[in-house]
Amino acid sequence: MDQTLIDNVHQILKPVLEKIPGTLFGLERQQFMSQQIGELIEDDRRTLRAFLNSLLARMKKIDASDIDMGSLGCQGKVWYRSQGDKKPDPEMGEYSNSEMDMILLNILVDQQREVLLKDRNLDFSYSIDLNGSSARLRGDMYFDLGHLGLNMRMIGDEIRPFAGLGLHPEIAKALSLKHTKKGLVLVTGITGSGKSSTLDAIIDANNQSMNAHIVILGSPIEQVHKPKGCLVRHREVGADVLSFKEGAIQALRQDPDIIVIGEMRDPETIITGLEVTDSGHKVFSTLHTSSTVESIDRIIGEVPANEQTRVRERLADVLSVIISQKLPRTLDGKRVLAKEVLLMTPPIRAAIKNNNLDEIYQMLQQSSNLGMITLEQDLKRLFEEKKISYEEALSNANNKKRFKEIVKISAQ
Repeated sequence: MDQTLIDNVHQILKPVLEKIPGTLFGLERQQFMSQQIGELIEDDRRTLRAFLNSLLARMKKIDASDIDMGSLGCQGKVWYRSQGDKKPDPEMGEYSNSEMDMILLNILVDQQREVLLKDRNLDFSYSIDLNGSSARLRGDMYFDLGHLGLNMRMIGDEIRPFAGLGLHPEIAKALSLKHTKKGLVLVTGITGSGKSSTLDAIIDANNQSMNAHIVILGSPIEQVHKPKGCLVRHREVGADVLSFKEGAIQALRQDPDIIVIGEMRDPETIITGLEVTDSGHKVFSTLHTSSTVESIDRIIGEVPANEQTRVRERLADVLSVIISQKLPRTLDGKRVLAKEVLLMTPPIRAAIKNNNLDEIYQMLQQSSNLGMITLEQDLKRLFEEKKISYEEALSNANNKKRFKEIVKISAQ
């Protein structure tokens, strides 16, 4: 980091911070600082932005996936996650909480600052120039004990090849518009499990193999897909459309073949996603769940009790594939995809309709001929291929008892 740039940032912010009344705290303090940002001269704002961009450029140099800054938790330092470990970088300098508040507010446009102050949280996308090429990041800014915190994740500029997902041909057919014109496909996993990368690989495969129309709704938009065989529209929630629900409904009037709903995060979006799929479209979405059965249970459980029977019936009718995934650490310190895959069959549809979800795991275990696999079976494969340790496999298993059983049986 250029020390001159750091010194300039401190000099720009010192007189601004001295104007802040000592009686202001929390939201009122952030509102006042937001006003001060608007009064800065353009050269000073450019310097502050250049400083933050240099922090982000550092991510490429150290191969970091995430950066965190601001609020009490960071202790005035800038933190990076590299190879799974998150720690402060002493080369990036130290900043007071108020200095970092101003630096973060400065990268937002007026409308974004209004949303942040209203909702106390803001999801957004951000672009920087790195050696002549554009790099995109996904940002989440939020309140933390009255100050602002920020996490930004670097969005890879390369889309993972679909073949690298290692999916069975029957699953690949169900994901392809060429073979299946409708149905709901869910990619699920906890934060940082690579859901977006998997979804982008699936979208790209359809983009290359078909002449069709793909509408992508994101909060924010991460990967921008260039048209190959398909016309591709990107609509960012908050910037281009008000909500996932509104975007999905509007998409029906835009002659789409595939609709991508970035995340089914609330009952309204879930019900809309099911209705859009039921109208005869192919729909892709994500959920923050760690298994296929949990995903089904989560969708049904998210809606009011008086809606659950109807949602259960509709989900059983429209669901096509669920891919639930994790990224266990390999023996050489990298990450590898471990997945659980469910393909809808008449027995599984019946189990959902009859609320017998416990039966589904057994069906997964016994349907490898259709490309289905439990997470425990896939972790066993990775362990036997000497890609991950036994301890890492066990740690990532959802059903640890079952994992121990199948590895023990395998060893006999």
